Amino acid sequence: MDSGSWHLELPYDLWVTLPVSGARPSPRYKHAAAVFDQKLYIVGGSRNGRFLSDVQVFDLRSLAWSNLRLETELDADKTEDSGLLEVLPPMSDHCMVKWGTKLLILGGHYKKSSDSMIVRFIDLETNLCGVMETSGKVPVTRGGHSVTLVGSRLIIFGGEDRSRKLLNDVHFLDLETMTWDAVEVTQTPPAPRYDHSAALHANRYLIVFGGCSHSIFFNDLHVLDLQTNEWSQPEIKGDLVTGRAGHAGITIDENWYIVGGGDNNNGCQETIVLNMTKLAWSILTSVKGRNPLASEGLSVCSAIIEGEHHLVAFGGYNGKYNNEVFVMRLKPRDIPRPKIFQSPAAAAAAASVTAAYALAKSEKLDIPKTLSSKFAGIGNDLSEKDVRTDIDAIKEDKRVLELSLTEVRTENSRFREKIDEVNSTHSELSKELSSVQGQLVAERSRCFKLEAQIAELQKMLESSQTIENEVQILRQQKSAFEQEMERATSVQTQGSGGVWRWIAGGQ
Repeated sequence: MDSGSWHLELPYDLWVTLPVSGARPSPRYKHAAAVFDQKLYIVGGSRNGRFLSDVQVFDLRSLAWSNLRLETELDADKTEDSGLLEVLPPMSDHCMVKWGTKLLILGGHYKKSSDSMIVRFIDLETNLCGVMETSGKVPVTRGGHSVTLVGSRLIIFGGEDRSRKLLNDVHFLDLETMTWDAVEVTQTPPAPRYDHSAALHANRYLIVFGGCSHSIFFNDLHVLDLQTNEWSQPEIKGDLVTGRAGHAGITIDENWYIVGGGDNNNGCQETIVLNMTKLAWSILTSVKGRNPLASEGLSVCSAIIEGEHHLVAFGGYNGKYNNEVFVMRLKPRDIPRPKIFQSPAAAAAAASVTAAYALAKSEKLDIPKTLSSKFAGIGNDLSEKDVRTDIDAIKEDKRVLELSLTEVRTENSRFREKIDEVNSTHSELSKELSSVQGQLVAERSRCFKLEAQIAELQKMLESSQTIENEVQILRQQKSAFEQEMERATSVQTQGSGGVWRWIAGGQ
């Protein structure tokens, strides 16, 4: 296989093992994977009960593996104090999503893990690795959970905490503010589980499939409406799928591809596809029982190579640990129809309208002459009577459609009357509002005048208080002056009486 044009030699919708040049990474499962710039990044995982901390890179152009050497943003003292001496600690059962030029790693199982979920990052431009600070209602740490990107938010569901408690809670992480928030959901949620898969449909619905408890492997499918935060379990069509956990999934357009998984006894050999619009399962292809693709804890990603979608799978455990790279070249699907034609009712209505339109045009022709000339050389396969019968049936369909159209027009007329009534009420309310607003303006003007008068009265009161104080002072001065006059008069009277008594005594 030519490493430069290997993708052109692939058959459609079949798994093919890619030849690899150079050394391979160690086999593993329960790792995390992502594709960026046509390179497959594998982070961590588990093998023989030992957690791994390496980052392996597979170049989809050269078909060669390499080891990514990371640098930390923390100095040695800080990392030693915080117990994070490793640049990237060994981990398993974690989740990883691509956000811009960074890989975000959430949760997982570590030898030394905190009680709260840690968000780590790997910057693919600088090879810098570190821990992102978060705030808000940080969820408990866990492994085997699912992380789904919705716009600039991550949705975390389920998993298993450090004490092996199964979870079915929902949390949001806002990547713009790095703030956590718990989601209050309604209706019946999925049973607590881990090692399930989750996908986003129509940027509104979170779909959860499979997973397991400590004793049960699920094949159910649940939907969370992200606008109403309401859980539901819709009716599923198509092929019957078996219960599984440890599978991997990836969405492309309206299709959700599920690979691998198992129930601890048997691996799932089928690659299945869920049409998320029709909610119907179908089997895309199958592999043999001992194939690495029938494994638990494998990963699957999507890559666009020369304009075509490819699935890329790696790792897993099916009695032995695997490290092979598989790729599937997806056959181009039909272009999705417009939403107006996606429902059967809408499609039937469109077909009926088309038939009625065609009939309306055909009635303008001379049908007997046209048909007689057309069928003259055909023989007795079709008779004019049969054609007439078909035309009568079409006319009957047209009549039914016209009746339906009349009913719709009547309904529209009622709606128009209601709309006119609402508009009339709105007009009256608008006039009343304008009148009230005018009165309010007049009252405000009156209030302004009253406030001005009050201000003038306050000034007058202050002025009268000053005058009253001056009058009081004058009164006090007058009273003091009068008292002084009385004392002076008394002294003068006493003085004159004494002289006369002295004169009289002298005689």
